[in-house]
Amino acid sequence: MVYQAAGGIISASLLSVPGASAYYKGGLTLYTLESRLAFADWTSEHIANYKGPTTAIVAGLAESTRTKLKSTYAISESGTAGPGGGKASRKPGVVFIAVAAPGGSYTREIDTGYGEDREKNMVGFAEEGLKLLRDVLKGDAKL
Repeated sequence: MVYQAAGGIISASLLSVPGASAYYKGGLTLYTLESRLAFADWTSEHIANYKGPTTAIVAGLAESTRTKLKSTYAISESGTAGPGGGKASRKPGVVFIAVAAPGGSYTREIDTGYGEDREKNMVGFAEEGLKLLRDVLKGDAKL
């Protein structure tokens, strides 16, 4: 699992279930670009070209983590919990989510509608990540 804006709430949700060690292999909170260099195979070129989160970026982070952990699925999210602004990809309440799976990566871009309410956005981002995972597991998500 790779998280940014939700700061590990998805991990906490998954780990709150007794027996989580049967399905949970680990997680990272890559909150800074420097942490992506250290843990997500990013290069200085990635950093130089970075313009904000996208579905392609979170899919790449999820795929990298899935490969390293040898897991079946990996969730990644990145967005702006608030405050923020300026660019469309940095609008508070917008999150980009990916679930890497054996058949490819499923992605979503969601606006929670919570504006600059940081706490609500963080919880909303986690909820949306878990919803995408659920949909992938049920076969309801589209590539």
